[in-house]
Amino acid sequence: MADTQNIAVGVPRESVPGERRVALVPKVVGRLRSAGLNIVVEPGAGGGALMSDWLYEEAGATLGDPWACDVVVKVAAPTDEEIGRLKPGSVLIGFLGTDQAQALATADVHGLAMEAIPRISRAQSMDALSSQSSVAGYLAALLGAQHLTRFYPMLTTAAGTVPPAKTLVLGAGVAGLQALATARRLGAQTTGYDVRPEVAEQVRSVGAKWLDLGIEARGEGGYARALTDEERAEQLKRLNEAVIGYDVVITTAQVPGRRAPVLVTEDSVTAMRAGSVVVDLAGESGGNCELSVPGEVVVRHDVTIVAPLNLPASMPESASELYARNVQALLELLVTDGRLNLDFDDEIVASACVTRKES
Repeated sequence: MADTQNIAVGVPRESVPGERRVALVPKVVGRLRSAGLNIVVEPGAGGGALMSDWLYEEAGATLGDPWACDVVVKVAAPTDEEIGRLKPGSVLIGFLGTDQAQALATADVHGLAMEAIPRISRAQSMDALSSQSSVAGYLAALLGAQHLTRFYPMLTTAAGTVPPAKTLVLGAGVAGLQALATARRLGAQTTGYDVRPEVAEQVRSVGAKWLDLGIEARGEGGYARALTDEERAEQLKRLNEAVIGYDVVITTAQVPGRRAPVLVTEDSVTAMRAGSVVVDLAGESGGNCELSVPGEVVVRHDVTIVAPLNLPASMPESASELYARNVQALLELLVTDGRLNLDFDDEIVASACVTRKES
């Protein structure tokens, strides 16, 4: 393996429509250069996040072809054409999914998926799912406020007092907790629900009330397990009764590798107060609301239902900064003793690797 002075890390421009994030930002480029890595940035790669080429050059990067580098870092999964440009034996890092695994294997490339980083304490700084979920949760609360026909905070005016909006967040992971915290900062009364009872204290820590429906589904790796058919039916019944009392319902519940569970039925929407809002963050995996249309804002039964796709890309500057720090931490793990070394005995590397180059 080459020493770090010869290890080149490429940063291509994202090709997926609407993807405005970039895998490395100039601040992180400077840190990686200080560690001895060469950074090659495709011209215009940071444009969507308002990071110009000259900022990258000022940080020590070279503008050029990123696909010829030893390591290529991306946000979105590569296209087949992009995979064909990778150098045999190179390492690709990004949100890779599983669709391109065979193509990466055929191209003789190591693929490290950021979404497969294990949820262990040693890997917290590399947890891109959590960092991007923070962005999504923050924006979800703002979308609720934007589409609601009423105020979030309580207002006392000469014309009388306006009561605060009530916001319910279903799913108290990183996105859900951030949504709760943001909605509370905006003045809403907030309540959180999750099938994992162990997160109740986290919900309360951001100033929200805990909604206990009496249904528990502890899972592995920080995720909830899939509910049984009986549990799901009972959950829907109890949620039907609960959501009608809220002005904004934000849903974040997802199960890895499965369709998102339906938590808000059409009956629930019908019973909600006119002008209320549902913000569905699970649109990309089918949606938590039965009436969601992924990527669209629709009004059904006088309730606005928002199901955004790739929400972090709509705040590309902050999302890119967080993601770049995740990538930096992973790169620092891969470079040891001055050499690029993929140690498959390491739990992080083994878990993140979706394909290995042929030996």
